[in-house]
Amino acid sequence: MRTFSDATRRNIAAACASFARLPDVAEPSALKRAAVVLALTASCDGDDTAFLLTRRASSLRSHRGQWALPGGRCDAGETPVEAALRELDEELALRLSPDAVLGLLDDYPTRSGYLITPVVVWATESAALAPNPDEVASVHRIALDTIERDDAFDFTAIPESSRRVIRFHHQMSLIHAPTAALIYQFREVLAGRQTRVTDLEQPVFAWK
Repeated sequence: MRTFSDATRRNIAAACASFARLPDVAEPSALKRAAVVLALTASCDGDDTAFLLTRRASSLRSHRGQWALPGGRCDAGETPVEAALRELDEELALRLSPDAVLGLLDDYPTRSGYLITPVVVWATESAALAPNPDEVASVHRIALDTIERDDAFDFTAIPESSRRVIRFHHQMSLIHAPTAALIYQFREVLAGRQTRVTDLEQPVFAWK
């Protein structure tokens, strides 16, 4: 168990600092910039460390009802860290300062035209989350022990692509990329492994 403590925060910050991100592409990308948050907080019982995962509202225009990390598109002139912190506040009423950021993972290009930057943050005060019903149907605390199980992830093939499709098994649900890929890379960072995920495929329903 990774207890929710200052020691765990320091260990995860050190793991993020040891992770060498892929370099940014030099030329401008046609992909739209976006950011998501791996917000680390206390688990439901208050002892273990967990991250926040949401179900998107059914009223949203795209990816309605899907599992997702908090986040969204970067506004003009906004850095991925600024966008991540803003979206966390807008979606869950969880307001954090930049010093809560522990590190960044690799940018992930999606089939739907976004380049997503995952931002890892430490959320000490998260007892009073208030999901915005226009964006979030529900919010869940996923203990880190869950993603470190041997059977937490698997890979499958689809006829539409030669790339492997990653799946995260959570309760009775299958969570796919990009969310599953970003969580998987975070699991690998915690274990001290430099594992890349940009080649992991999304299911066809997430291509639009």
